[in-house]
Amino acid sequence: MAKPKKKSSQQNIVKSVLAIIAIALIAFYFPELLSDEEQLPSREGLIPVELVKTIDGDTIKIKYEGKEQNVRYLLVDTPETNHPQLGKQPFGQQAKERNQELMNSGQLEIEFDIGERIDKYGRLLPYIYIDGESVQEKLIEEGLARVGYVYPPNTKHLDQYEKAQERAKKSGLGIWSLEDYATDRGFDSKKYKEEK
Repeated sequence: MAKPKKKSSQQNIVKSVLAIIAIALIAFYFPELLSDEEQLPSREGLIPVELVKTIDGDTIKIKYEGKEQNVRYLLVDTPETNHPQLGKQPFGQQAKERNQELMNSGQLEIEFDIGERIDKYGRLLPYIYIDGESVQEKLIEEGLARVGYVYPPNTKHLDQYEKAQERAKKSGLGIWSLEDYATDRGFDSKKYKEEK
């Protein structure tokens, strides 16, 4: 009877040593699995740029490659603040103010998709990030933008933006609080006049 106990004790030691080795390997190769700290978003592929000014909810001016350039956010559309024909649309000012607030809250970076980088008006077409977090997704989540101007192959983040839009719609946030205001073609200004 003494021999099986000794064998069992040796097996337990071997198992313990193997467990320690496994934990050490995991800690070495996958430290994020053992960390209690919230991980920062990956910044791979993001290009740091300098903000010159916020134009509206989905347009900014940046300093990129040594010159000032206007930027039109990919895959989103916000209501207008000062359009020649459409005027000031509901939630346009809120979208602009929120965009400005986000622009001034951290490190501004851009990411290009695989398609066209410049539109017919000469504006850059990137995804926008502040401290690694998507500005487009935040504006959509808060009901200040709709998914729009989808031109493949620039669709890298389309699925996550559409999911964010569904959440905002279900919650009736911002543009989704006005029935039939946000459409596939834009915003129905005739239906809702901005209160002064």
